[in-house]
Amino acid sequence: MVVMRSCVSNLDWNCDLYGHGVSQFRKGSLKNLKFQRVFFNFYNHHRLRFSSHFPLKICRSSSWRYGFFLPPKLLQVRAMDEDLGVSSFHDWGDNNGAIEYRFSSSEGEDSDGDIILQPITDVDLPTPKEQLYPSDDSVTTATHRLSVLGTAYKRKKTKYGILNNIGLIMFSTVLLSLVDCCAWKIVRLPLAPLYLMRPFLISAVAVSCVGYVCVPLFRSLNLHSIIRKEGPARHSSKKGTPTMGGLYFIPIGVIVAEVIVGFSSLEVLGASAATLTFAAIGLLDDLISMRNNNVGLSARFQIILEVAAGTFFSFWLYALDISSPYSMKTVVPLPAPLGLICLGRLYPFLTSFCFVSMANGINLTDGLDGLAGGTATLAFIAMSIAVLPICSELSIFGASMAGACAGFLLHNRYKASIFMGDTGALALGGALASMAACTGMFFPLFISSGVFVLEALSVILQVSFFKTTKYFRGTGHSLFRMAPLHHHLELCGVKEPVIVAAAYAFSCILALSAGYVGLTSV
Repeated sequence: MVVMRSCVSNLDWNCDLYGHGVSQFRKGSLKNLKFQRVFFNFYNHHRLRFSSHFPLKICRSSSWRYGFFLPPKLLQVRAMDEDLGVSSFHDWGDNNGAIEYRFSSSEGEDSDGDIILQPITDVDLPTPKEQLYPSDDSVTTATHRLSVLGTAYKRKKTKYGILNNIGLIMFSTVLLSLVDCCAWKIVRLPLAPLYLMRPFLISAVAVSCVGYVCVPLFRSLNLHSIIRKEGPARHSSKKGTPTMGGLYFIPIGVIVAEVIVGFSSLEVLGASAATLTFAAIGLLDDLISMRNNNVGLSARFQIILEVAAGTFFSFWLYALDISSPYSMKTVVPLPAPLGLICLGRLYPFLTSFCFVSMANGINLTDGLDGLAGGTATLAFIAMSIAVLPICSELSIFGASMAGACAGFLLHNRYKASIFMGDTGALALGGALASMAACTGMFFPLFISSGVFVLEALSVILQVSFFKTTKYFRGTGHSLFRMAPLHHHLELCGVKEPVIVAAAYAFSCILALSAGYVGLTSV
C-alpha cells in the first residue's frame, strides 16, 4: 500500500507526522511500528529534524526510480505494522488538518497533475481491535483505506448544509413570531395565539419525522433519480438518490392546514385541490421518466395540463363566493398610488400564466440540494403575511406549506438524502399560485418568488440567445456556461452550499419586501 500525504508545514514535519500518523499508539509501543522505507523529495535548502524516539529510516533518493514522480512537499511512506496488524494511517482522513491522499501517474518534472481519490461510499470491515487480518483479506483492507479518503472534507461541506438550514429556520420562526404578535393590528380582529407559528411548527415536525420512514422506503422501492448527462459532472455523485419526496411532504402540509381551519374554508379547500392536482401532474412525469430513461411527459403536453388546471381554478373562483379585496372579484391590489386594478376577463389568463410560470420556475430551481425547498419556504411565509388581511385562513395554509418545506429540508439539505422531484416542485408552484389567485396578490408573489423568476429567465435568455446567434451567424453561442443560473455559478467555481446560502439570503430580503408590499396594498 502506497500512501502519499501533503504536509502543510515545511518546518517541522516530525510534529506533523507524529500528530497525524502515530499519536494513536502509546509512546512505549512506538518501537513495534516498523517503517520499511520512507523517503522525501525536497529542495536542497529544506532541513528535516526528527526526534530520537521516532524510528524512521530516511533515504534521500530520486523518486522516479520507483516508477513515479513526487512533487515537492509530498511525502511518500511505505509502512507496515507487523506486530499490531493494523496500519496507523487508517485514521488520517478523520483529522481536521489539510490532508490529501494522492496517487501520481506522471514521470519527470512535467507532471500533468495528481488524481485525488474521493470514493462515495464506505465498506464494512472488521473493527480495528482485531489483531490480525486474514492473509487473503488484503483487497478488503485496501478498499477500506480508499473508501475513507476525503471523509473530512465531505463532513465539512455537510456542515455548511446544516448551517444553511439553521439560519433559514431561525429567520422563519422570528418573522412568523413577529407577525403573530402584530396580527391583531393587521387584521383588526382577535386571532388565536401562535396563529401562523402553530401550523408551521406542526408541519415541520411531522414532515421531518415521517421522512425518516419514507426515505428508506423510497430507496427500497428503487424510486431513484436519474442524473442528466448534460448537467455538471460533479452531480454524478448524486446518482441513485431517492426522488419523489413530494409524495409525503406535500400531503402533510395540506392535511395540517385543513385540520387547523376545520375543513370550513373554501379558499383553503381550493388551494389544497390545486396543490394536489399539480402534484399528480408531477407524479405522472416522474413515473414516466423513471421508466423511460429520464424522458417524462413532453413539455408541450405538460404545459397543456397546467394551463387546463389553472383555467379550471380561475373559473371555480369566479363561480363561488370567496373572500376578495373589498368584496370585488378579478381585482389585483397594488401599492399606492396605483391602488386596485380590475382585470375582468383577463383575470383567468393571468391566473393560468401564474400557475404555469410558478410550477416550472420551481421545477427549474430544484437543481441543487435544498435550493428549491428553502426558497419556497420563504416564499410561502411572504405570501402568508401578504394575504393575512384578506383571507386569514389562507395564511394558515401558507404557513403550513412553509413548515412542510422546512421539515423536508432536514433530508434535502446538502448532501441530500432525497429529492422532491417534479411531484414536489410542481405542487409547490401550484400552491403559491393558488394563494395569489384567491386574493389577487400577484405582485407580492412575483417579488417573493424572485429566485424562481431569475432561474426561469436564465433559461429563456439562454435559449433565445442561442437561437438568435445561430440564425444570424450560422453557429449558436451561449449566454451562460449552462442554464439554469445555479449551474452557471457551479461551473464558475462557486460551491453548491455557497450558492444555496446566497439564494437564501436573497430570498429573505425578497420575503420581507413582499410581505410589506402585500400589507400596504389593501
